[in-house]
Amino acid sequence: MKSLLEYRLLKLNETYHSIYHYESIDLDQVLARRECEFFVKEGVTYKQRSSAIEDDIHVIYVDEYEHAPKEEKESDSEYLTLEVRELNSYRNHPLLTLKSFSNHLEVLSYLGAVYTYFNGQEWERDSAEIDEDRKVYVLYVTETGVKY
Repeated sequence: MKSLLEYRLLKLNETYHSIYHYESIDLDQVLARRECEFFVKEGVTYKQRSSAIEDDIHVIYVDEYEHAPKEEKESDSEYLTLEVRELNSYRNHPLLTLKSFSNHLEVLSYLGAVYTYFNGQEWERDSAEIDEDRKVYVLYVTETGVKY
């Protein structure tokens, strides 16, 4: 099922302006994007405020969060990539594991989970982002201390 998606930015005068519009996007991708608190495009990180459905358009409302130099795509994989990173800004959010998926619904199953388990440990979800510049999803987690 194809959908319409629009990102809208809150401006200083308390009005929203369309900044990105996707004409024909799969519904499972819309849902995965909506699960992401952050959206990165052209070096700008946006933070999601809320989401809505207006008639047949899915809308994600965002604020500008930070600006950085645009990072380039790292690989040309045919699969969707999910980076799982420790939420630790002092260590530049170290990569814990890299996962590949064949569809957005599989990505969504990870993004929507509160806890994930790998490296013999339990990790708790903090936030997620879709980074269009690098063509990856990123899941930020913190260690709970539970070992298995």
